[in-house]
Amino acid sequence: MAERAEPTGWVGWVMLAGVGMIIVGCFQAFMGLVGIFNTDFYVVTASGLAVPVNYTIWGWFHLIMGVIVLLAGAAIMSGKTWGRVVGIVLASIQALVNFAWLPAYPFWSTIVIAIDVLIIYALAVHGREMKTFDRSGAM
Repeated sequence: MAERAEPTGWVGWVMLAGVGMIIVGCFQAFMGLVGIFNTDFYVVTASGLAVPVNYTIWGWFHLIMGVIVLLAGAAIMSGKTWGRVVGIVLASIQALVNFAWLPAYPFWSTIVIAIDVLIIYALAVHGREMKTFDRSGAM
């Protein structure tokens, strides 16, 4: 019988990335819903954004992106390699998108960017270790 590699404490960081992506995906979806239904909520007008676009269009983009990030977070927690790759790509894109969103809602965007950086690090460095766990967390 082949011996499986012993997981390290970094598995917790990967779990944090998966949970973080689920949470940030929900945040993004809520930001999108606000952009769709309440465009007066934001600090600056749409013309003051780094990328001038209608808040309704921007809201739909955030809503769709949030749902995809949420699903990738669930795949990461189940140890799927595709989830890890998609997670890194989406967290990178999401950080860039929130950089453009920064003038409209600076505090929120800064939080999302910081979480994205942590997710990218955990997935890139230690994401492979999730394969050593089964659903119960045992070897």
